[in-house]
Amino acid sequence: MPAYSLGIDIGGTFTDIVAYDHASGRSLTHKELTTPDDPAKGVISGIVRLFDREGLAYRDVSRVVHATTLFANALIERKGAATGLITTEGFRDVLEIGRERKYELYDIFIEMPKPLVRRGLRMEVAERMAPDGTPEIPLDETGLVRQAQALVDAGVVSVAVMFLHAYANPAHERAAQAILRERFPDLFVSISSEIAPEIREFERASTTVANAYIKPIADRYLDNLGREIAALGIGAPLFMMLSNGGLTHVREAKRTPIQLLESGPAAGALAGAFFGDRSAAKSVLAFDMGGTTAKLSVVDDGEPLIGYSFEAAREKRFIEGSGLPINISTIELIEIGAGGGSIAHLDSLGLLKVGPQSAGSQPGPACYGRGGSEPTVTDANLLLGYLNPDFFAGGTIAISAEAASGAMQKIGAATDMSPVGVAWGIHNVVNESMASAARVHIAERGKDPRRYALLTTGGGGPLHGCEVARKLGIKRIVCPPGAGVASALGLLVAPARVDRVSTIAAPLATMDWPAFEAAYATLEADALSVIRDTGIDPETAEVTRLADLRYIGQGFELVTALPPGPYGPGALAGIMAAFEAAYRAVFSRTPPGSVEVVNIRVSARAPAGGADLQVRAPDGATPADALKTSRPVYFGLAGDFVATPVYDRRLLGAGSDIAGPAVIEEPESTLIVPPDGRLVVENSGNLVVTLG
Repeated sequence: MPAYSLGIDIGGTFTDIVAYDHASGRSLTHKELTTPDDPAKGVISGIVRLFDREGLAYRDVSRVVHATTLFANALIERKGAATGLITTEGFRDVLEIGRERKYELYDIFIEMPKPLVRRGLRMEVAERMAPDGTPEIPLDETGLVRQAQALVDAGVVSVAVMFLHAYANPAHERAAQAILRERFPDLFVSISSEIAPEIREFERASTTVANAYIKPIADRYLDNLGREIAALGIGAPLFMMLSNGGLTHVREAKRTPIQLLESGPAAGALAGAFFGDRSAAKSVLAFDMGGTTAKLSVVDDGEPLIGYSFEAAREKRFIEGSGLPINISTIELIEIGAGGGSIAHLDSLGLLKVGPQSAGSQPGPACYGRGGSEPTVTDANLLLGYLNPDFFAGGTIAISAEAASGAMQKIGAATDMSPVGVAWGIHNVVNESMASAARVHIAERGKDPRRYALLTTGGGGPLHGCEVARKLGIKRIVCPPGAGVASALGLLVAPARVDRVSTIAAPLATMDWPAFEAAYATLEADALSVIRDTGIDPETAEVTRLADLRYIGQGFELVTALPPGPYGPGALAGIMAAFEAAYRAVFSRTPPGSVEVVNIRVSARAPAGGADLQVRAPDGATPADALKTSRPVYFGLAGDFVATPVYDRRLLGAGSDIAGPAVIEEPESTLIVPPDGRLVVENSGNLVVTLG
């Protein structure tokens, strides 16, 4: 009996569906316009269309893996649940005080990120823990119930509990959680010692409140989606992609939905690592451009870089400090306000700008004919000949060059440019915007982009990849099979992964080694229990130990991978050597001084069934077999369109060698090979373009 893995990735414009046949290695794909009012509606519609078109049976699905932008959008758009905060007496304003730091020092009109909980819904109760976890003031249980009742009376449906130093001793938070669940069974409760059990009150409060803010939405959405998938006749388990690039089961996702914020981009980074490895490219810049945004992540030695905090819902998208700090494990990436739906406009100086505003899926670009009238990147690409109006999204969406041309008229009239001239300007500006953001992101990590290959995914990545690579000085571009839905395919190669953290705050020189080892053992047991609950044998898991280390007196830490345990006094030299090597890699030298551990971390990873993913190019087919037609394409060469051959990617055989210019079409995306590019089809199915 055939067995299919089903990947579902909800983006801002499109919902991507991939069914992978484990027996034949075929990937069957579909793109459906996202339905923002009810994302599950687009998911179910896409699944039904794909299965009907391909004649698949729902009972043959062996597992379902899902990523979504729903929860990130709820934070950005402030459309979460009515949320309250209960905190230690005297600390209700920590969300607004923050770090007392302005992200733009001289801006007298600066807008700081607005708290998710207004002041009237932030309540205090008497209780106190010392920094070492010693109880100083007992929890006022009567006051707790009184304050919770006031929140419920005000319409609050979800509450965050954040008590001082609960990372050192969670007893008061756990007692509060038990009381609230008993007295208010319909109230969603998030406690900081479960969501972000680490030092620093502001970041811990921000993360816990954000979890509470989206928890009712996640609970309702995941229950609804599970029911609707089951109603189709799919009995397979549903897994959720986490921001750290791992999978988990639905119960864990509902408990801490904050871990899902960057699930879609994480899947794109995993796809970049997987397909880069199949082209022997261990150093890859995974460039994923969709309908709303573009994302870029750095992959070194076959692994995406992992960070342990990021900012959500920034007031200024590209300025650090202007968002809500979220302490979760996440694949490091930069998000650029440039996608197919990004709207072009003239600024106050008459200069052409593209984004960050997007037409999204409703109404979408002007060429969709759904009410959009502003010029977008997709409209520009259509006018330049990059897109086939009869084959857009595999022919499922009709687009109009006439409507795209009309959208260019306003900018054209103001700049005395033709629609094609405006379109080329939009295409060039958005390429430079993406390259500039990528250049900064890479430089901040001490990397040289020229030693990387650029791996392009998303509906827009292959369209823009060669020109973005050229601006970065990159010569090699890799385009994987099904590039337009690669994030959904990336879901199917993701391992199960659990990250856990705990604060211990102790100098290495005076470390209580038995307690240190016991703390790691506790985290590992917790992580492996989640792996087990995901339906995977924990014996297959690989556990990595890390620690947040710093020189005593420093204000911030460096996350360092440590030698394997168990730890005793003899482990000191190995831990110090690991930290000093990591410190030199970032800062070039190590200062004198003693070292302390602030947080300890474990990461447990186990294969989740995607190891057999083997997409390959067909054998024996030649470029002549794949040639569809020829059409005029604009490359900015002396202002003329160039007659360019158009190939069907599905018919390009392994070993095919094509000199540019060329257009390579598949249902989900289109690869543009410039005149100085040369394309080779590898056995893996990857298309590799080398720029002259």
